[in-house]
Amino acid sequence: MKLQYIQDNSGKNLFVVLPIEEYQKLQNYKQIATLDDDNESNWEEVPYQASSNDDVTIPHEVMNIMFEQNISLLAAWRQFRGLSQYTVAEQTGLTQSAISQAEKKGSKPQQKTCERLAVVYGCLAEQLVM
Repeated sequence: MKLQYIQDNSGKNLFVVLPIEEYQKLQNYKQIATLDDDNESNWEEVPYQASSNDDVTIPHEVMNIMFEQNISLLAAWRQFRGLSQYTVAEQTGLTQSAISQAEKKGSKPQQKTCERLAVVYGCLAEQLVM
């Protein structure tokens, strides 16, 4: 669907023109969302298990790198600190290939590896796992 924009004199988009069917769909979604939010009987209980890491936070910048580049949390920390895998390997006593393996998405590095990386990245080992 091609949208038409209405702009001010400087070319800044002010409004968008869209087909009435699309507008009506949006209105329906808004009504449904409002109804669901207001009626607690529609709410679903979500089970929660407390963890010792509940108070651990990860910097917003690290999370942005992770999501924008679609990389692992470990790789995002390394990039956040401006380091290469080779430099991290030298500083941790691990090999570059071990760093690469640990940074693969879905990888579960050992606690000892996380502790070494935490020293280099200046964070807690708990901040390196999700």
